[in-house]
Amino acid sequence: MKILIPPSEGKAKIQKPQDILFKDTNFVFEKYVKQVVRLLNLIDNEDLRSIYGTSQEKSELFHRQNEDIFKSRCAYAIERYTGVVYEHLDWSTLNESGKKYMADNVLIFSGLFGMTTPLTLIPDYKLKMNVLSLQYHWGPVLTEALKDEDVIFDLLPQVYRKAYKPGKNVINVDFKVEKKGKKTAAGHFGKAVKGKFIRFLAENSITDTKDFSGFNYDGFKWVDNDHFVKVIND
Repeated sequence: MKILIPPSEGKAKIQKPQDILFKDTNFVFEKYVKQVVRLLNLIDNEDLRSIYGTSQEKSELFHRQNEDIFKSRCAYAIERYTGVVYEHLDWSTLNESGKKYMADNVLIFSGLFGMTTPLTLIPDYKLKMNVLSLQYHWGPVLTEALKDEDVIFDLLPQVYRKAYKPGKNVINVDFKVEKKGKKTAAGHFGKAVKGKFIRFLAENSITDTKDFSGFNYDGFKWVDNDHFVKVIND
C-alpha cells in the first residue's frame, strides 16, 4: 500500500542540515534527477522568471540552488516541507508507530526528485511539477515504480496526478465542498483537512477505505465511498 501526497512550495530553512551531500545519498531516481538538472543548465537567465514565478533576482537564486543540489547538504523530506498540509499533519508530534506507518507507506511527489519517502534525504530546492513538462519526464518512471502496489491512495492535486498513469490499484481521495447542491474542489480550503487526514491514517494504521468514515474534521465526511465533502449551508 502507498499513499501519494504533494510537496509544499515552501521549504524549511534547516539550521543544521545533515553533513551528507545529496550526491552521496544514492537516491533511487538519481539518474532522472541529473537529467532534470541538465535541462535546467540549458535555460537562459531571461527565461527564469517564467519557471520560478518570482522576481528575476529570486529566480536566479532558486536556479543556482537547483543546479547545485548534488553538492548540497540534506535534511529529511518530511522536515524540509512546510505549508498548510504539513503543518496540520504535524509530523514531529506523531508517535513512533505513526511515523513508521508514514515512512513505510507515504510517497511525496516532487518536480525535481520525482518521488520521495518522508525520510528521503533531500537538499533545499524549488521546482514545480508543471514547468518544463516535468510531468511527462517523470510519468514513465513513477508509473513503473508504482505498478506493483496492491492499493494506492492518491491525495495529489491534479497537476501531480499527471505525473504518473494510474492503474486499477489507484483510489483517488478528493476533498470537496457542497453549496446549494453543487460540489466543487475544496482547493486551498482543503489543504488543512488533507493534512489532518494523513495524520489520521498514520495514527490509526489505516489500510482500507472502509475505515475512512472514522475521520471527521471541520465538517468533512467520507461519502459515496469516493470522496470527502463538507456541506456549506447559507
